[in-house]
Amino acid sequence: MIEQSVLMQLIIILPLLAIPGIIAFGKWPNLREAVTLISGGLLLIAVIVFYQNFDAGQAAYVHWIELLPGLDIAFRAEPLGVLFSMVAGSLWLVTSIYAIGYMRGHGEVNQTRFYACFAVAISAVMGLAFADNLFTLFIFYEVLTLSTYPLVTHAGTEKAKQGGRTYLSILLATSIGFLLLAIVGTWWQAGTLTFTQGGVFDDSTSKVAASVLLVLFIFGIGKAAIMPFHRWLPAAMVAPTPVSALLHAVAVVKAGVFTVLKVCVYIFGIDLLRDIPATQWLLYLAAASVLLASLVAMRQDNLKKRLAYSTVSQLGYITIGALLASQAGILGGALHIVAHAFGKITLFFCAGAIMVAAHKTEISDMRGLGKAMPITMIAFFIGSLSIIGLPPAGGVWSKWYLLMGTLDTHQWVVMSVLMVSSLLNIAYLLPIPLRAFFPGAGPQGADFRANEKVIRIERAQIKEAPWPSLIALSLTAIMTMVLFFWPHVFYELAASLAGLSGGING
Repeated sequence: MIEQSVLMQLIIILPLLAIPGIIAFGKWPNLREAVTLISGGLLLIAVIVFYQNFDAGQAAYVHWIELLPGLDIAFRAEPLGVLFSMVAGSLWLVTSIYAIGYMRGHGEVNQTRFYACFAVAISAVMGLAFADNLFTLFIFYEVLTLSTYPLVTHAGTEKAKQGGRTYLSILLATSIGFLLLAIVGTWWQAGTLTFTQGGVFDDSTSKVAASVLLVLFIFGIGKAAIMPFHRWLPAAMVAPTPVSALLHAVAVVKAGVFTVLKVCVYIFGIDLLRDIPATQWLLYLAAASVLLASLVAMRQDNLKKRLAYSTVSQLGYITIGALLASQAGILGGALHIVAHAFGKITLFFCAGAIMVAAHKTEISDMRGLGKAMPITMIAFFIGSLSIIGLPPAGGVWSKWYLLMGTLDTHQWVVMSVLMVSSLLNIAYLLPIPLRAFFPGAGPQGADFRANEKVIRIERAQIKEAPWPSLIALSLTAIMTMVLFFWPHVFYELAASLAGLSGGING
């Protein structure tokens, strides 16, 4: 049996070990992609075994190097990191399957570079997930930014380069200008950067100083896309759809909200967080991001842009969960990382499938696609239910506990925002699959009815996306429903993070 500490290092390094094979077989796509799929499968197995050992009580700690006194690169397993590693580990394999169908079907160039950078990004995510201290987390946080930049600019067009510049400039500016300053301030105030149960600050810590540090952390974690530092996310939609899926579900934005949760729980601690004056107005800022991004999403006709602003809104839910400084809020925020990951990746997979198979990017052009692409549109409907928070999809549980968190802390304004946002989710997501299956319904269906014969002939020539993409989006859609009926694995990890015990009903 592999020791838990060795297994944790293998999880971090395994994606990197795939890169030489990916590059070596660059001229033989089948072999190149086989390396990616085998590596993804091995990583998934390793993550599952690691979770089973962790659940059985096996601890894991690894110290790599001390660069300077107090600045260590070290890793430790804790509930939130294990939860995040399971999400990313499972979705790397699924996204790789999807990418094979998409990249080939769309005739994308530089596919070898794509798979290699993807592997680096997943390795960075795993290092970030198991980081034992803020210094280690910061290193892998920045590696993730730099490794995903070539993916954002993959197309090589001027539009892609402009999107990449926006992506890189905002993420680096926030992390160096705010996050690094917050880390230095934490070291100065607490004398340690190690993630600690209950937080690192003692009773002598000034609430003003803690407030300043909290503001720096929230704004410095640009990957969490809190307004006004959210523009990188819509700008990055110039990337191929598998990259969008990576950004929104597997790696980048989830690394952001994961970091927010980890900082709130293990650097500040729930008790101190509750007493910091800045927590309240940052909570309202997160609520404003939720509401404003939902309103902007409703106005977008481009499907990927609508989904991008939806992501900005949904990330606000997780930040709210952290800043509620309650057990239910932390539980809901952690569960929303999982629910949003599987729900949103399904929606992006469907958007890419529609683009590859039907060459449609605008929502107004997607009426009547349900008959030509039934599997894709059914999957889109299921993913939408999860984002909205309706059964039988896993998003129900995370939104339920977030609402319980607002009740526990008497945050009535925030509770109202969450409820209104869910209604807006319905307004900007459900019409898409409904119009696909019932194209003539509603006043906007008049044009479809007037040109029904021509449009039906066009739709008859459209088929589903390539089978690898279809398999991937079907798997993630199924997983969103599995999370509704069997959420217990992720619930137990999230409950342990929040200091709770008991099952999903307890």
